[in-house]
Amino acid sequence: MRFLIAFTLLTISFVFTASAKDGQVVTVIKSSTLEETARKAENEKIIDIAVKHVEAANGNLGIGVLHRPIMKSEGPITAILHHKQSEIYRIMAGSGTLATSNSMTDVRTLDPDGFTVQNLTGPSGFGKIITPENSQLVTKGDIVIIPAGIAHGFSEITEAIDYMVVRIDPDKLVALK
Repeated sequence: MRFLIAFTLLTISFVFTASAKDGQVVTVIKSSTLEETARKAENEKIIDIAVKHVEAANGNLGIGVLHRPIMKSEGPITAILHHKQSEIYRIMAGSGTLATSNSMTDVRTLDPDGFTVQNLTGPSGFGKIITPENSQLVTKGDIVIIPAGIAHGFSEITEAIDYMVVRIDPDKLVALK
């Protein structure tokens, strides 16, 4: 686990360092900003809020905060799959069971001109995971890496969950913020 955390931080650091050498400004996002964004998401019932998207040497990087209330899925799991964008989650609070799969059924492609695709996830589709290939409890402090092309969704959230997401956008498909 320590290797995974170190590797993730090294990867993020490398992209930011590379962009700084190209004359980009280093971005600092305070912990208090993430916490305030999580409370805003909870209070306004917004699932996903972009905090910052910046240009980097090999694509764009985005930071967002997601909030999900307590829930339990009965049957197929509602999931999303991002075609071009990988994500890294860091669980800030709460716990839930994250299910992943290489495929989904009943796929509905998100509007390419819609807010979610343009400002958060890039090209993506919603669907259902019938039989998860992996299902794992995640709790505060855990880090999850979801490569592009992997369907993911929560089968259960036992305690309202807040998580920071790092979005790796190599094709620069999401608007900068």
